[in-house]
Amino acid sequence: MFYYLRRIFLLVITVALVSVITFAVFQILPGDPVRTMLGTEADETQIENLRNELGLNRPLYQQYFDWIGGLFTGDLGNSIRFSMPVSDLLMERLPVTLSVASMALVIVVLVALPLGIFVARRQNKVSDVVLSSVTQLGMAIPSFWLGMILILYIGMNVDFFRINGYIPWSESIKGALSTLVLPALTIAIPQIAVKFRYVRTAILEQMELDYVRTIRSKGLPEKLIVYKHILKNALIPILTIFGLITAEVVAGTIIVEQVFALPGVGQLLITSISYRDFPLVQGIVMYITITVVLINFIVDMLYSVIDPRIRLR
Repeated sequence: MFYYLRRIFLLVITVALVSVITFAVFQILPGDPVRTMLGTEADETQIENLRNELGLNRPLYQQYFDWIGGLFTGDLGNSIRFSMPVSDLLMERLPVTLSVASMALVIVVLVALPLGIFVARRQNKVSDVVLSSVTQLGMAIPSFWLGMILILYIGMNVDFFRINGYIPWSESIKGALSTLVLPALTIAIPQIAVKFRYVRTAILEQMELDYVRTIRSKGLPEKLIVYKHILKNALIPILTIFGLITAEVVAGTIIVEQVFALPGVGQLLITSISYRDFPLVQGIVMYITITVVLINFIVDMLYSVIDPRIRLR
């Protein structure tokens, strides 16, 4: 129980610290959101009235507590650019980002995990050397360049794919897949190249331990040894890497949504930065922060399920 309470406490502290840093940074950055909203023709009376209306004349600590309180109630203020609640904008764009990120994550797990196990069982053979060399190329490819290559050679030549826009799942499952598969692959391919190597290394480290030699001496099939014993003991480092994947996938959607013109949170973030829409940027930053922190929390909980000894440390 103490293990779980400590992890929850760390989660709350992390979110609180990031919220303070986020709020402080946007107070320091140059630019006046009120003048942005009213334009250059506004007089001082209009500017002062809008400051009072938005609460920007209050002490900073009071503005912070009002903002962080709104985080728990879903009231993150109003967007300067779109003149509507930040929470409504996030709810409108989240399905796109979550769809791309979820699909990319599924592709990474389904490819990197079995591929890493496959190559580890064939260490120093031709398949190991070839795949390891190919993944070096995959690690070096920038996601925006890969996205453009997929658009040029697949999106524009295969009728199934759409290279811009988004079709909701509620309208058409086939249509949603046609708009999401290429963006998901753009995010997933570099991640597969990196994560498959981590899986390979974790499996090989376990294969060199004494318990594996003991199991082999009993005459058990190699496949059973790998999947029942080695993989189970390698799950902690593998789970750590796949926990990091999720955070990287969420961050990767920011670039990919621009390349494929997807109306997601990433595209919204770029727009809000361009227009100095501070309330919207703050809301998106906190969404990303909470997502990453929750993922790490879930990974910590899975550690204790896989290896109960962790809870006793």
